[in-house]
Amino acid sequence: MLIQKLRLKRGWSQQQLADASGLSARTIQRIEAGQPASTESLKSLGAVFEVDFSTLSQEQTMTSTAATQVDKQEEEAFRYVRALRGFYLHLLRYIIVVLALLAINVIVSPNRMWVFWVMGGWGLGLLIHASRVFRPDWFLGPQWERQQIEKRLGRPL
Repeated sequence: MLIQKLRLKRGWSQQQLADASGLSARTIQRIEAGQPASTESLKSLGAVFEVDFSTLSQEQTMTSTAATQVDKQEEEAFRYVRALRGFYLHLLRYIIVVLALLAINVIVSPNRMWVFWVMGGWGLGLLIHASRVFRPDWFLGPQWERQQIEKRLGRPL
């Protein structure tokens, strides 16, 4: 996670970090996913980020529960931001395509507005996507899930 933070702090993509460090992009992906890295890879990354090699190797050996909790929170935050980005890209595509189809519909067959069917169908899909991204936690979220598990196991909440 530290390598990903350092990379994002500098505004680099995984490919840019791979080019700067002499490693492959796949190696960078594996390391950021939490798989162990070789000493040479860590030394290369340490040189690129201008940090001590031992700082990066300590990250791999951390196993405390507090660190695990922080990692889970960070991973959840990254997952949410990726989902949010995916929704915004979906919305942008929807707007561009619908505007283009609307222009084509008005030019080709202004008496028959078939574009509304596309807008409605895709719009419904967009609403479903939005409901998944912006779902409140109290409604079928992680907290509700934990409560249901505890209730099913007969444990006090």
